[in-house]
Amino acid sequence: MSPRILPLVAGVTLVLLGGCSTPPATGSPSRAEAATNQLSQLTVRPAGGMAGYSREKFPHWSAVANGCDTREFVLKREGTGIKTDKNCKVTAGRWRSPYDDKQHTAASDLDIDHMVPLANAWRSGANEWDNDRRGEFANDLDRPQLFAVTNSVNRAKGDQDPSQWKPPNRSYWCEYAVNWIAVKKHWALSVTSAERDALKDMLSACT
Repeated sequence: MSPRILPLVAGVTLVLLGGCSTPPATGSPSRAEAATNQLSQLTVRPAGGMAGYSREKFPHWSAVANGCDTREFVLKREGTGIKTDKNCKVTAGRWRSPYDDKQHTAASDLDIDHMVPLANAWRSGANEWDNDRRGEFANDLDRPQLFAVTNSVNRAKGDQDPSQWKPPNRSYWCEYAVNWIAVKKHWALSVTSAERDALKDMLSACT
């Protein structure tokens, strides 16, 4: 599979190799500095409430192409040796979950995680969007927002921000922080002060 390049933050690109949706976990000071600069531009405010929230207000998974929806697309993008049926449903493949560095050979062992969870987005500004914009956020394939990860780890994460939950794979902390910041910056979502401080701490893993 040839490399794919996606925008990450201003002046920085994210190269996707093989079946992995992020570059190697070893980052560089320049990437950490770029992410820190992006973080400094985010609005810091207390988390909003959950009144009115439901996952149905973030329509997903949407159709992509050739009968695939966003979930199946991400499984295909992030796996190797992928096999699908005539309806684009993934029937076989191999995946590495970046959050815990576990290998999987069954799609049923994986969830498609939103880097910035839907409920977190709601509390940090998405409550003011309409459902069309929330749907774009929930199906965003252009930012580092959607990842195939071990389902139990994803469910442990829930809707928590980095001050409340971090990936058990510490070598992924740099990438996790950079990706989280990139998503929040693009979608103009706020961060709490504790969230900001946790992200700054995680960026120290980039050196």
